Amino acid sequence: MATVYNWYRDLMDNRSDPRVKDWPMMSSPWPTLAACVCYAYCSRVLGPRFMANRKPFELRNVLVIYNLAQTVFSAWIFYEYLMSGWWGQYNFTCQLVDYSRSPMAMRMANTCWWYYFSKFTEFMDTLFFVLRKKNEHVSTLHVIHHGIMPMSVWFGLKFAPGGHSTFFALLNTFVHIVMYFYYMVAAMGPKYQKYIWWKKYLTAFQMVQFVMIFTHQLQVLFRPSCQYPRVFVYWIAMHGFLFLFLFSDFYKARYSKAERKARTNGLCMTVMDDSSSSLTGKNGYKQEVESQVPSSYASSGADAFVRRRPVS
Repeated sequence: MATVYNWYRDLMDNRSDPRVKDWPMMSSPWPTLAACVCYAYCSRVLGPRFMANRKPFELRNVLVIYNLAQTVFSAWIFYEYLMSGWWGQYNFTCQLVDYSRSPMAMRMANTCWWYYFSKFTEFMDTLFFVLRKKNEHVSTLHVIHHGIMPMSVWFGLKFAPGGHSTFFALLNTFVHIVMYFYYMVAAMGPKYQKYIWWKKYLTAFQMVQFVMIFTHQLQVLFRPSCQYPRVFVYWIAMHGFLFLFLFSDFYKARYSKAERKARTNGLCMTVMDDSSSSLTGKNGYKQEVESQVPSSYASSGADAFVRRRPVS
């Protein structure tokens, strides 16, 4: 235990970035870890239990304001990442961390802290789902995605607040600008639904983000001269693979299966309509199709479950 403790103290005191040591939540990983565990427990257990016998809250105005604030906040962080290095100063193939206290280096470190802070404001997404009793949206994907990000970003901020791996935060904040703008419009009511027809493409956009993230990280492995810490390369690339898998699984469940079902239902209805129209009026009889026709009969065009009655 003494060996483990000494290793931990050496890691925190001597190997981390001294510039961020006294910043809020940065002296120790335990407060962030506790917040992540508490978030997961409240999302899946405590929150649904609290709302079990209560009516869902109407939060339309709150949601519009919250999502507008998140859109603006994400846009500001994205701008700061650009101005801190990614707009012309940083190298996309290999960028080391600048640990100096130059204005540019400190601006990047400061931006990284605000990005870390934004991972906590995103917990509100889940809170609003729970209060509105939209528990189907509090999926495993949702909880994993929100639950592990603060801890992951904490390590990056503690040891490497800048450099190559901040590319993923740059992409992520840009995606969040689009995502929270979508949520804001969706919360404004049914009359604005025609403006958000692109929901399906938002999920695809998020998956493209993850591909770009792990591709950008792993290309460093083919550059032996690049001295960027490999542990962060593997760590962020792993997140890219994990979230790509989870989001693609969600995409297939939500959209691919829905499209196949819609095509199947459309075929069944076409066959039923054709069979009924061809029989209607023959021999002075009107056809009626039972509402509970099995799809196997409907798709084959069989005229079972059809009853006739004289036209009055």
